[in-house]
Amino acid sequence: MPESLLLPGVLDRAQAAATVRSILAEQRPDGSIPWFTGGHLDPWDHIEAAMALDAAGEHAAAEAAYDWLLGRQNADGSWYAAYRDGRPEDRSRESNFCAYIAVGVWHHHLSTGDDAFLERAWPAVARAVEYVLALQRGDGTVAWRREEDGSTADGALLTGCSSVHHALRCALAIAEAVEEPQPDWELATGQLGHAVAAHPEYFLDKSRYSMDWYYPVLGTALRGAAAEARIKEGWDRFVVPGLGVRCVDDRPWVTGGESAELALALWAVGQADRAVTILRDIGHLRHEPDGGYWTGYVYEDSAIWPEERTTWTAGAVLLACAALGGDQATAAVFGGDHLPAGLSVGEECCAEADRG
Repeated sequence: MPESLLLPGVLDRAQAAATVRSILAEQRPDGSIPWFTGGHLDPWDHIEAAMALDAAGEHAAAEAAYDWLLGRQNADGSWYAAYRDGRPEDRSRESNFCAYIAVGVWHHHLSTGDDAFLERAWPAVARAVEYVLALQRGDGTVAWRREEDGSTADGALLTGCSSVHHALRCALAIAEAVEEPQPDWELATGQLGHAVAAHPEYFLDKSRYSMDWYYPVLGTALRGAAAEARIKEGWDRFVVPGLGVRCVDDRPWVTGGESAELALALWAVGQADRAVTILRDIGHLRHEPDGGYWTGYVYEDSAIWPEERTTWTAGAVLLACAALGGDQATAAVFGGDHLPAGLSVGEECCAEADRG
């Protein structure tokens, strides 16, 4: 078990090993990682669990997860929003789900140094990015979904676009590594990053959700004073001391995935002590018999809800611990300091979009 996963008060060696096993136990023989036994799979959460396996040194299992994706990419570069037992269940295609392959592939490459894997995965990453950028709008944002009939859903989501921004930066890193420069991607990344950082009015209002609060930080669009200000702005609305992070600000429901992702965002902007506290606070969601994590807890009712232990919740905890513990691949991907930033754009770009 890598030392980077061991965090006092969060995971000791036996606990970390059990959490890793809880993900491996759900992985199907074909490499897919559903939410839980009998549950569906979505590409984004499948990748988050695969990254956690790489952070744990389970590289063959992680590669099997990526091979599952590579074998199921649609001709247009997308993946469907949900699969069950290997078959599409929801044939809409969400932009951040499709883009996230770049984050996982880059993380796997940094974890393993496997150049052959990167070369093999590159065509799928390139097709996925082109699919996503076909959904980019004049203001730099990316429409959040294409419906089964091919129509595009109205509006852009701040959380989704923050994740897409992170994915585009990883895609640019992959393009550099395989010596396939992508100047159009650089411009698109800069435009999207600017929209996320400077123009909340471009996005559908989902401000009651904690993900819209911290994802601009997690997705690397906000750093420095802007990131600190954003964290401060939402802290009292979303953080429940001793329990974790609310999913939405008007419900007494804390969730493990959001809590662990916030911890990862806090680490990325130098607030490691706070990150550790959040991870310790969600210890009550841990299911000790198997090391998995319950999705959430309704504290006014003292009730676990829903009664499911999700692979992506366990994955998010492992990734947060890995970053705090100094795992180089996880730190590089989520720290963002060495990821290509794309072309810098400013308000003049926005004025051009408005005139268009």
